[in-house]
Amino acid sequence: MMNSDMYAISLISIVLWVVFVGSVYTYTGLNKIRDCYKLWFKKEYWTNYNIIEAASWISKAVIIIPGLLFGIEVWQFYIIALITSTTLIWASNQKLLPTLVAFNTLWILLSLIVIVRNVYPY
Repeated sequence: MMNSDMYAISLISIVLWVVFVGSVYTYTGLNKIRDCYKLWFKKEYWTNYNIIEAASWISKAVIIIPGLLFGIEVWQFYIIALITSTTLIWASNQKLLPTLVAFNTLWILLSLIVIVRNVYPY
């Protein structure tokens, strides 16, 4: 892609992101969103399952962002995602969030596919 195409795609994506996120934040309530983010800075928020949840989301971001933006796949990161997704199923059960259990069950499969594809010589 040409640099001008990448610039246009980036600009359009950022504008759309601001519109989508701004809309949902406004609908939800900006004060509620602010209060939600403030939880990160409270010691009592950082329970064992919230720490696991944060580590899991960070490991997924490390996989997704380079892959989407640059087409780079570092398969070793999937080992971390496998571990954090597995532990996040436990954490999701502590918080009773079935969507996170299902999501992380799929991430375990995705991680194993990528790990096996890179480790097993076929």
